[in-house]
Amino acid sequence: MAERQDPFADVARVAGGFSIPELKWRELVFIRALVPEGERFFVRDPERPLPPFCEPDLFPEGVRFRVERRGGRVELRRDEP
Repeated sequence: MAERQDPFADVARVAGGFSIPELKWRELVFIRALVPEGERFFVRDPERPLPPFCEPDLFPEGVRFRVERRGGRVELRRDEP
């Protein structure tokens, strides 16, 4: 039987970034902890509280993230200039 993981603990590393469950992503957007910037990017809103994650500093202020949905998960990669 697979071990159940809470959404805050379910962070998987992918090439160039990490992925989280789509449900957790929708929560972050709904509470506006992450807000759109342009067509494909999101940034952290420092005025909004960020739910806990098992890994600290996943969403540092001032960093833009490219977002891609893949099979029930959302992959986030830092936008490097």
